Amino acid sequence: MAAEALTAHAADPRHPVARPRQGEPGGVGDRADRRGVRRRQPPVTSGFHTIAPVPFTLRNLKADLEDVGSRFDGAPDLEFHLATQELELEQSGLSHQWVPPGYRFPYGHTHKTQEEVYVVVRGSGRMKLDDEIVELKEWDAVRVPPGTWRGYEAGPDGLEIIVIGAPNLGEAPREDVEGERDWWAD
Repeated sequence: MAAEALTAHAADPRHPVARPRQGEPGGVGDRADRRGVRRRQPPVTSGFHTIAPVPFTLRNLKADLEDVGSRFDGAPDLEFHLATQELELEQSGLSHQWVPPGYRFPYGHTHKTQEEVYVVVRGSGRMKLDDEIVELKEWDAVRVPPGTWRGYEAGPDGLEIIVIGAPNLGEAPREDVEGERDWWAD
């Protein structure tokens, strides 16, 4: 893994909830005069809300995640980054993929329960959904319902996609998916 996990919380001074609160030095109602002496000011009550710490997980999809593209016995520059576990997602799944120019991803697949959305971040290509083939361009988003077979291939500039799936498939994702090598054959 390229970088360690970054989990932010209220102890991080850059995090908005770690800012001083009302009555604390530097907080709401605290003012320094021109000599730097702090004087207590009346609190501002309208619009003031205390925000509970919100945990989050930050990862760089390319730098922090293992590239498992070589596991698909395909193009050497195929990239496939699985982010679901690394981001600690509870209700959804996420992956980032780079498909090199002119390359067709070698596997088609379908899910029993998971719905997926494919978002084209860069490049172009085509996607086969059951028996229909659609053209893809930058910033297209394709929703694929459970039970629909899908596969994709890159255009002349490659195809970079983000795939979002829900619900999260938990500890046994293979139980929900059926895949077939060379499913999309001309």
